[in-house]
Formats: sequence, C-alpha cells, structure tokens
Amino acid sequence: MAPKPVTARVLVVDDDPCERQSLANIITALGHAAEPAEDGEQAIEKLGAGSYDAVVTDLVMPGMDGLELLRRLLELGDPTPVVVLTGFGSIDKAVSIVHDYHAFWFLEKPAPPGVLATLLDRAVRFKSLVTETQRLKRQLRYKGVLEDLVGVSPSMRQVFSMIEQVAPTSARVLITGESGTGKERVAAAIHKLSPRAAEPFVAINCAALPETLIESELFGHEKGAFTGAAGSRAGCFEDAHQGTLFLDEIAEMPVGMQAKLLRVLEESKIRRLGGKTEIPVDVRVLAATNRSPQEAVEKKLLREDLYYRLNVFHIALPPLRHRMEDVPYIIEAMIRSLNEKGSYRVTDLHPEVLTHLMSHSWPGNVRELRNVLERAVIVAGEGTVLPEHLPLSFRVPEARQQSPAAPPRPASESGINIEGGLQLRAVEEAYIRLTLKQTHNNKKQAAQILGISIRTLHNRLAEFAAAEAAAAAGKASLGTGVGG
Repeated sequence: MAPKPVTARVLVVDDDPCERQSLANIITALGHAAEPAEDGEQAIEKLGAGSYDAVVTDLVMPGMDGLELLRRLLELGDPTPVVVLTGFGSIDKAVSIVHDYHAFWFLEKPAPPGVLATLLDRAVRFKSLVTETQRLKRQLRYKGVLEDLVGVSPSMRQVFSMIEQVAPTSARVLITGESGTGKERVAAAIHKLSPRAAEPFVAINCAALPETLIESELFGHEKGAFTGAAGSRAGCFEDAHQGTLFLDEIAEMPVGMQAKLLRVLEESKIRRLGGKTEIPVDVRVLAATNRSPQEAVEKKLLREDLYYRLNVFHIALPPLRHRMEDVPYIIEAMIRSLNEKGSYRVTDLHPEVLTHLMSHSWPGNVRELRNVLERAVIVAGEGTVLPEHLPLSFRVPEARQQSPAAPPRPASESGINIEGGLQLRAVEEAYIRLTLKQTHNNKKQAAQILGISIRTLHNRLAEFAAAEAAAAAGKASLGTGVGG
C-alpha cells in the first residue's frame, strides 16, 4: 500500500522514548512527518531552527514541562499550534491550558488516533491561516500600513519594524513623541500583534485623572475605602489581566503613585485601595510620554527607577512635519475610514486642497490633520473635497491689495474679471453665478458642472447672500453716521 502524502511537519515532545516513538508512529501513519524532541528545551531549539505546522507535547516532563513550553512559546510569539497530552487530565486543567496558556487543544492519554487526526488537520489549517495573515500584514507594511498606522517614510518604516520586533515579546515599551503623533495607536498595534491580542487592551491617561482618584483607577478599591465608595471596584490592572495596560503621559503621574506602580511592576501583585489582600495580575505594561524622558527624570517628574523599568524597549515617534511624504497616504486612509463610519461618499481631494495640507506645519500632528480632514469631509458630503470645504485658516490668505497705479482690467466676455490680486472667494462666487446663469439657474446641473454636491452649492449661495447682506448693512450704518 502506497504511503499517504506528507501534509505537515509535527514536533513530538515526550521524555519517555517508548511513548514518543509510539506517538510518532501514529502521526506518521496519519500522513504527517513526525520529528521527536526529548523535552521542552529541545523543542524550543528545534522550533527556533525550523518551521513546524504543529506541536504535540506531553504535559508532565522533567525539566521544562508542557506548561513551561507553552509559556516560552507565548513569550517568543511563536504561533505554532500546540496539542497537549497528559495522563492526569481534568476539565479545570484543560480549560487553564487552552485559555491561559493558549494551547490549541488538550487530550488525555492514550490519544485516540481519529481524534488526533482531526485535531492535527485543524491545527495545520490554523497555522496556514496565521502564516497567510502574517504575509498579508507584511505586504501592507511595505505599502505603508501597519494596523491603524500609516506611513511610507523611512522614519515610519523604522517604527513599523520596531513594533514587529517587540510585539511578540513580553518586554515593556516606552513610547515617546509629541502630542497627536499616535502613541496610543502604536501601543494598540503592539497589543494586536502580540500573543495577548485576544485579551483586553486598557488605556489610561495619567494626566487626565485627579491625584485623589488615580490610585483607585489603577488598583481598584473596596467598599467604604473612601467617601462615595459604595461598592468594590476593580482597577485597570485587574481589567487588563492577561492583556495589555497602556499608561499614557506617565510623566504626569504623581511621584508617590509612581513608587506604588514600580512595586506592582516588580511583584506582579496589586492591592485594592482599602483592601487587605494582594491580587496577582498578569499584565504587559506599555507607557508613553510627550516629554523627553531624560529631562523628566532630571526635573524629578519621573522616577529614575521607574523609567528604567519601563524603558526596556524605546519607540520614538517622529512629528508629522518631519515626514510630510506620509500625508497623502494618511489622508487616503482617513477618508476611507470616515466614509465607512459615516454616511459620506467622498472620493478624493482637489489638488489645491492637497497643496494647502502639504504646506501646513501641523503643530498638532496627525490628530490635527484628522480634525481638519473630518471637518472638510462633513462639509463636502460627497465627491471631491474642494478648497472651500477647508477651515478658513487653511484657505489662500487674503490677496494683496491691488495697487492704485494699476487700473483694473475690463471684464472678459464671460463676465469674470480674472486680473491678479483678487481674493479667491470673489473669483469663486463669480464663477458659480456664471455657471448658474449658463444652466438657467438649474442648481442640480450647475452642481454637477462644478463638481460639488447640491447641498454644498446651496451652502455657498447662502454664504454669498449673507456676505452681501452684511456689506449692505455696513454701508447703511456708515451712511447714517456720516449724515448724523
């Protein structure tokens, strides 16, 4: 009988040679290639040296046992699915192994070949999906996208690379950069690409909390711990258990609270405010600040020992003005997001709009760009974002006053005076009124010619009428004053 084609590479981990060989024979008969490992340490070495589609491991082994193997794979960010076998099974242990240690599944010995075959087939498909997802994410990164971050500049590609390096580990990360550069988005990307991705991501702004409440927010409190504490409440550390806690603006945290935070980082235990018992927590902590960390340490705003605890891995985000080549890509992603979340159908930007946005210094960084663009998309509603959809401060500044020595040119046959020195608004109004005249005041047709929505056209006409009324009122007031 011809052997079945090999469909997967399976690493078989068991300290008992007979058990290991027996399991390898079963897996080989199922059509897979089985490679043995005597214990967890050897399994880690082989996984580091080559690629496997699945791991089948004994739970109880001397040295590095099955649980420690799972823990190490989590720390390394290795996505290889692991099926755990044991002769001492229980439902509670099965739930713990699958949920807490991210095992693919749990089986009692001896493993029924039919069940094992089904699990290995599913594990192989799972590994294939993970590999494909990682490939697609790499493709997106080459196109300037990593999770919710966008950028093609060398500085952002370096940030993407650092995120991918540190995300699979359990290392703490300190993220620095000006306000609005996207520090929380970096933290969220690290979480999403980490083994903790299925667990909670909890973010807290240390600068936004009063000093009297920050301890309760972080560590929780018991009933009666302070005035108004009507019941017990878990804090952010408990909420983020087995997940990620992001501490934004860490240098704004009171120094006394920094000492308590340091103790939690060292011992992985918290005590609720007013509580008497310590609660173990498994939390990866990421922190951020818009200050220079070294300067914050020198000014005693950030404890030096806490700084070293948090700064295991440092990611510095560049301000937007230093990566202006990213602006068109960020805009494209933002428009797509705004269209999906709202009822807008905006397609692109007028070239003049992009010129305005590219020439701005963006002191508020990506956050400011998003606010400006969101306002423009709301005003435009659909089609192309035009210069008039931008806030007034982003439009062409008031033109120079026309020199008295230069006589005005006669109006062209079209009715539009196109000499230099006119405000863009005046040219825009003249062109809109000319288009309406040519369409015999058919506003729908005029809007199509102008490339704007009918709503935008009505808004512009209302603005023109309001400006004319204000000018007329001003003249009337001036006339009254002179006459008096």
